[in-house]
Amino acid sequence: MIPNLNIVPFVSVDHMMKLVLKIGVERFLTELAACIEEDFRRWHAFDKTPRVASHSADGVIELMPTSDSRNYGFKYVNGHPKNTREGRQTVTAFGVLSDVATGYPVLMTEMTILTALRTAATSAVAAKPLAPRGATCMAIIGNGAQSEFQALAFKALLGIRELRLYDIDPDATAKCARNLAGMGFSITTCRSAQEAVEGAHIITTVTADKQYATILTDNMVGAGVHINAVGGDCPGKTELHRDILLRSDIFVEYPPQTRIEGEIQQLPADYPVTELWQVLTGAAEGRRDARQITLFDSVGFATEDFSALRYVRDQIVGTGLYQELDMLADPDEPRDLFGMLLRAASPPGAVAA
Repeated sequence: MIPNLNIVPFVSVDHMMKLVLKIGVERFLTELAACIEEDFRRWHAFDKTPRVASHSADGVIELMPTSDSRNYGFKYVNGHPKNTREGRQTVTAFGVLSDVATGYPVLMTEMTILTALRTAATSAVAAKPLAPRGATCMAIIGNGAQSEFQALAFKALLGIRELRLYDIDPDATAKCARNLAGMGFSITTCRSAQEAVEGAHIITTVTADKQYATILTDNMVGAGVHINAVGGDCPGKTELHRDILLRSDIFVEYPPQTRIEGEIQQLPADYPVTELWQVLTGAAEGRRDARQITLFDSVGFATEDFSALRYVRDQIVGTGLYQELDMLADPDEPRDLFGMLLRAASPPGAVAA
């Protein structure tokens, strides 16, 4: 991509938007989903650890690292629900992909937009073996920054055509409906979460408040639905009533992290769950029958960011949609870093006073 290994390609927000639009949002989501599924299928190749989190009263700042012995990736991400009151994003992020053999970064990129894309793509990857056969209608409860990405991922990968939207803020629902107009959906805006789930085959919850919330109560969830629980993603933050969990077959990314952050933080530490990689490799069953309630307790895991980083690394080749960052010191003699500093003070050809 770039011959000088000391120069790191950086994908800015502007370049990421141009890359997504150049590829096409639905194609981007579909290809990214394929990368995510591929990496889940080689689950044992990765170093895995729960994300490193620093919690405060206002939110959380996290690092999400992983490696497959060839490449190392990490994401820096925050979650601050109060930010929207000041016109700021709830979630922002950036990421780095490095070559394990040298330790040199090979990509640095914004990941606020990319995280929204990979989260939606992961939800759809999980839903393919878990959602009821022939699902066409999805309720989205919480119509903030993630909602449109979820809708388009489920359209591209599962054929969802009907959306039932609800948010406690009607302006958020209006925004979501407006952004998705003309994109192949039949859209119904609803006055309550109860109304939104009526007739839905898939229920996506993607709210932002950092609290033990009950977005779905037990009586709202009928037999046969798939629940895509996205919003509960840190300690003390849930969306589903505990009784729903007890009626559902629960699927997770990485149990040691999900038990801390996901809906299952409400359950005993040894409560049985199935890992997504097991379903995708055929080691475990997904949906078994038409009346089964399946729940993907999504919190986001580092391998998904790794997949997104490697996908972007490959897609920017030949596009010019990146900047060259002079990030790594490159002395003529690797051991002479101080000499490099001195030569910067007296560049070649300079005449002494």
